[in-house]
Amino acid sequence: MKKSRYSLVFAVLLFGLSGGVSADPVWQSNSAFLLHGSGYEVDTDEQSTLTLEHVSGWSFGDLFAFVDLTQYHGSDQGDGVYGEFSPRLSLGKISEKDLSIGFIKDILLASTFEFGKGDVESFLIGPGFDLALPGFNYFQLNIFHRFTKNNRDGETIQITPVWGMNFPLGDSTLIFEGYIDWNVNSDDSYQSNIHVNPRLKYDLEKILHLPSGKSMLGVEYSYWKNKYGIKDSSAFDTDQSALSLFFSYQF
Repeated sequence: MKKSRYSLVFAVLLFGLSGGVSADPVWQSNSAFLLHGSGYEVDTDEQSTLTLEHVSGWSFGDLFAFVDLTQYHGSDQGDGVYGEFSPRLSLGKISEKDLSIGFIKDILLASTFEFGKGDVESFLIGPGFDLALPGFNYFQLNIFHRFTKNNRDGETIQITPVWGMNFPLGDSTLIFEGYIDWNVNSDDSYQSNIHVNPRLKYDLEKILHLPSGKSMLGVEYSYWKNKYGIKDSSAFDTDQSALSLFFSYQF
């Protein structure tokens, strides 16, 4: 896919298919995460990461974006930079029609642009679905066709569910959220891989005397089979099982 086609698709995703789109988000949240953990593969075992995260809802869809700044402990490879920019267009909001059916609340055109240091640049596009599932605050299912720079990984299909739910815990709240990236097809140079990344967050509102949702303490687990599409072997372990602690603050 040529860069001109990337630009055209993102112009549509950002500004909608017609005029009259609100210039301001209906709601938004910005957070910073400080995370430290070990058990990582391919890169160094121990890592510290500063993550800047944005999520917002618009009159024509929603947007999720983040940037990871990672320090690889015990390595001279330098710091890592990786980010994703993921706008989605709501076909229901744009058409002003109710597209709900069964568990499906809305149908969207979903996309993601992945970027970072080195040869890291991918574009993903496909259908997205907002689902109404019991117990969940939100549940999204996106099915992407994944294009990589210079066709590095071939053209693969990626299935990405995203979820979040709350539980009362004492005088505060425990939040369970996360995502799964499942690249379902592979070839000799890029193996099928699945990355499962759940988080548990505890709201520190009572301890720090801050408004609800402002500060969180949590744990994040990262399981990644055939990380980066590299086949796991006895010579090179790429099946990751990493546990990290983090503190986050919403601003």
